[in-house]
Amino acid sequence: QMPFLVDSVTSALAGQGFTVHLVIHPILRLERDGSGRVGILHEADAKVNGKALRESFMHVEVSEETDPHRLAELTGQLERVLDEVRVAVADWQQMRRRLAEIVADLGANPPPVDAAERGEALDFLAWLGDDNFTFLGFREYRFGEAQQGGLDIVPKSGLGILRDDGYAVFDGLRNFATLPPDVREFLREPRLLMISKSNRRAMVHRPVHMDVICLKMFDAAGKAAGERIFVGLFTSLAYSRSPRQIPLLRRKVWNVLQRSGFGPSSHDGKALQHILDNYPRDELFQMGEDELFDTTLGILNLQERQRVALFVRRDPFERFVSCLVYVPRERYDTALRQRFAAILEEALGGTVDSFNTQLDQSVLGRVHFILRTTPGRLALVDIDQVEKRLAEASRSWGDRLAEALTEALGEEAGTARLHRYGEAFPSGYRERFSAAAAVYDVERFEELRQGADIGVMLYRTLEADQAELRFKIYRAGTPLALSDVLPVLEHLGLKVIAEVPYAVAPAAGPPLSMQDFSLVADAGEVDVTRDRARFEAAFLSIWSGAMESDGLNRLVLAAGLDWRQVT
Repeated sequence: QMPFLVDSVTSALAGQGFTVHLVIHPILRLERDGSGRVGILHEADAKVNGKALRESFMHVEVSEETDPHRLAELTGQLERVLDEVRVAVADWQQMRRRLAEIVADLGANPPPVDAAERGEALDFLAWLGDDNFTFLGFREYRFGEAQQGGLDIVPKSGLGILRDDGYAVFDGLRNFATLPPDVREFLREPRLLMISKSNRRAMVHRPVHMDVICLKMFDAAGKAAGERIFVGLFTSLAYSRSPRQIPLLRRKVWNVLQRSGFGPSSHDGKALQHILDNYPRDELFQMGEDELFDTTLGILNLQERQRVALFVRRDPFERFVSCLVYVPRERYDTALRQRFAAILEEALGGTVDSFNTQLDQSVLGRVHFILRTTPGRLALVDIDQVEKRLAEASRSWGDRLAEALTEALGEEAGTARLHRYGEAFPSGYRERFSAAAAVYDVERFEELRQGADIGVMLYRTLEADQAELRFKIYRAGTPLALSDVLPVLEHLGLKVIAEVPYAVAPAAGPPLSMQDFSLVADAGEVDVTRDRARFEAAFLSIWSGAMESDGLNRLVLAAGLDWRQVT
């Protein structure tokens, strides 16, 4: 019997794509004889029998699977999970004792760092040991003798899941010379404590990237000589408590507030404190104070501005990029988040590993993307340009309509049209037509407001054949009956392929309708620019009764005659 068994097994099943339908996990009192047979004991018997064991049995029902390869993969994965649970639990107390020894050693032999930094680090390590960190592994590294030497594992230093020296916490750390120069310098700088994320996801407890607590070791000359690392997971308390109650974070938060110069009771001071309290906790643990100051001040400047903004943090080891995207809350939806992800993946040359969305009472929502990148290949990008691409992706159809109306009609007339038609078009229309195309439709609807019976427009889409045409009919009230329209179009030499009606509801006035017809011309190629006005006039004349609807009307397109000449 040991902790983490049930959640580790069910997480492994989910990770392999199995749907868990039932989990039964009793704790039984057992007795095993020399041949391996198992007997279940009553609780009373178990108390007096020294050979009795308490064992956890798990019965898990998942969706049916008969593929032997899939089942073999699942068996191997569950065995690896149980092995990691076993070694992590077996060495748990020893890892806690190792942490206590390190704290005692740092107190007795102060490293060559600032006294305030050392004190905060000691408090943080003590806080970790107070049930705020689930310890899964421990290991020591030593730098090689030469500048280009490797980062070598100290033999027999590993505990928990790091008992195996082949278990890589950070990809590339055993090839120190191949790391970029700035990363090598980061590893050697005289900094006592660093918090990072492992490349590996935990198999124990929660299937997330493990947290790594790195503690520098210094030689007699005060130079960095190696590192001790603890790997594991921060507990839920570490995420739910205020950062002002957590050592290390409280110092960052306090320094940022002091540097801002805002009074604690001022509007900006309270707003900045709220930003820090709700900042992604993993980011607070990992990012430096200067970067935190610049980012949170940038976020503060957004509070009253409904615009898209991007804040990027690069992992020092170039394994991932953290992106905070702020977007007006009413514009956020799943489709927009997917567009953001695609833009970030392309611009940063990575793959979205995870995302988290926060929507509260603020006018801005926040999406936190983590993108996996390849060390040494992280693209140098213009963040301002990426932000502009995100902003363009977030613009609604209504935003584009407002811009198109203003550009076509001027600010005053465009604003008046926008008030009337900004919310008038249904979703099907918005998906099919651009905002620029809607400007032409708005003007036809305005003709109806001036007293016209119906409005029409002949056009062709850019990708269409020369014989393919489109024809719109605008009307107040309900659409025209197809039985009335189709004979007229056929007499004009057009075959109707499809018709899509749209109900338009302006802010003032009666409801409107638009019918969009897909047509093919009997005469073959049609020059829309040359024939549009003549065709539209002929259709309106037929509809008003000034022209008869018969086969001679084909002459409008076939012979280039106007309706009077045909008559």
